[in-house]
Amino acid sequence: MSSQNNVQQPDTFEFTPENLELVKGHLAKYPEEKKQSACMPLLDLAQRQYGWLPRVAMDVVADMLGMAPVRVYEVATFYTMFNKEPVGKHHVQVCTNISCWLRGSDDIVKAVQEAAEINTGETSADGLITLWEVECLGACSNAPMMQINDDYYEDLSGDNAKQIIMDLRQGKAPKVGPQNGRQGAEPLDGLTSLTGDA
Repeated sequence: MSSQNNVQQPDTFEFTPENLELVKGHLAKYPEEKKQSACMPLLDLAQRQYGWLPRVAMDVVADMLGMAPVRVYEVATFYTMFNKEPVGKHHVQVCTNISCWLRGSDDIVKAVQEAAEINTGETSADGLITLWEVECLGACSNAPMMQINDDYYEDLSGDNAKQIIMDLRQGKAPKVGPQNGRQGAEPLDGLTSLTGDA
């Protein structure tokens, strides 16, 4: 393994046979001359396979798509969904943009830090939790919220955010979605229109 930016980089990467089939499926969605359009799905697939996105995986994707490696690096470094260094089993991203901040995201960050025993940008000693503060995740009507891996946890309080992290550390699967009992992004005070009295 080689080291870059204090992160141990693997020397080799190859897609598993199962993932190679998925690669073929992604490539089939685009005409041959536009196969570079599959860059993001292939990077995502590589990250899901390896756990994060090492440079050698980006090089493999670049080669498959006939792209200069630097073009793939540009994509991977632009989007925050690509992890260029190892993260914990549960990658916790707390939105601290304006909607979430106005509704108490500072309390959510603090609760996660306490429950995971880490600071923002760190991974817990057990390797289970990595905490990042991020920009808008697009669930403003359910602020404050956090994303853990592929799941959204919304309408958070410090207490239920802490409980979610404690559950994850104990191997439990916390309930995803709004934590205050509402359905999706319905109004907090209940429905105000289309109530059946039309």
